[in-house]
Amino acid sequence: MMLYSDVFMQERKVKIMDFTGEWHIYEMEQSDEDYFNMDVQAYIMIEPDNMGHFQFGLVYGDIDGRIVEYADGKRFEFTFEGNEECDHVFGSGWVKIKEKDVLEGEFRFHLGDSSTFLARRAK
Repeated sequence: MMLYSDVFMQERKVKIMDFTGEWHIYEMEQSDEDYFNMDVQAYIMIEPDNMGHFQFGLVYGDIDGRIVEYADGKRFEFTFEGNEECDHVFGSGWVKIKEKDVLEGEFRFHLGDSSTFLARRAK
């Protein structure tokens, strides 16, 4: 017999699985490719437990997120904390599925810049 909590967890996993994995950032509104790929291939990694991490340019951090339903679809919204050239940074962001294997999203730095981006699912 399946419990309500089991069904809820299965539905939740199906939703988060749409976003899980490593995504390579290939376009950023506020940075060119020379910057965002300067240290490593820019990426965002989303784990099944709604946690993850990212790096672009000299910015890296950990994320903590959740799925949020909107009339036009679902988004994975997150907060982040990390470093930019040894300075502590934090903020928020979101991603949504733009098309098969492509994410559209945004990083918003607390009291700082924001940048939209596009990312492809890593193979």
